[in-house]
Order: sequence, then structure tokens, then C-alpha cells
Amino acid sequence: MMTEMAVAVPLVLASEQGMFHFPSAEEVRLQPISRAENETGWPFSVDAGVLACVWSGGQKVVSFLENRPADLEDGESFQPRHVIVTTDPVLLTFGNMADRELFRPAASIEERIRQVAPFATLGQKLCDQPAGAHVGHGEL
Repeated sequence: MMTEMAVAVPLVLASEQGMFHFPSAEEVRLQPISRAENETGWPFSVDAGVLACVWSGGQKVVSFLENRPADLEDGESFQPRHVIVTTDPVLLTFGNMADRELFRPAASIEERIRQVAPFATLGQKLCDQPAGAHVGHGEL
């Protein structure tokens, strides 16, 4: 008697990768962004940085990375802080515990979500760009 063996195949949606997917350079999207002079809704504590879209945990994740400070000398090492830019309150709170000071102060998680929501949308548009695309200021 022959028995059939069932093999479990993980379900992966079209916008996802396997949990341990390591992105290639072609899958990473980076876009320099900066606060406009009159911008009041800027959610970050620094005036400029990089909006990034990378694969993490099987999904595209939008992050903000601070720029290297101009006053650092060439030989000095620099580890940029980064925060996850999302409207998911759990990920926004607990996923950013290490570098939460990269956000400007907010009175509540609701206020923080309102601050970052436009940038989360902007980041998702960045994720949808083809490899090698350069998006000019204000085009996203």
C-alpha cells in the first residue's frame, strides 16, 4: 500500500516574498526627502533624510533614515537611525522603540499616525516604482 505525503507550501501573496527573502539591490528603493521651509506636518526630528522601501519579513516596508550629519569628519563612523513609516499602530510604536527620537514629539499614537500617514503613502508609491527609477522632488 502506497501512502501519499502532503507537502505544506507557504501561501505567498502577490505583494509578498518568503519570510526570509533577502532583497537584491534592484528591489531596494531610496529617495532623498527634506522638509520644505513652510512645512508644518513634517513628522521627523531631522530636516532631511532618505525614504526607503525594502523587503523585511516577507513584505515591503517603508522606512525613514537620517542623513549623515554635515559636521562629522570623513573618518568618523556613522550609524544612521531609522524608523518604520506605517499607519499600523503596533508596528509604529513597538517597531520604532530603538530610534523613536527620530520622530518629532506627538501627544498620542493617533497624532503620530496622522503625522506619518502622508509619508507612508509616499513610501508605498516609492515601492511601486520600477528598478532604477529616479523620482524628482514633489513627483511622488
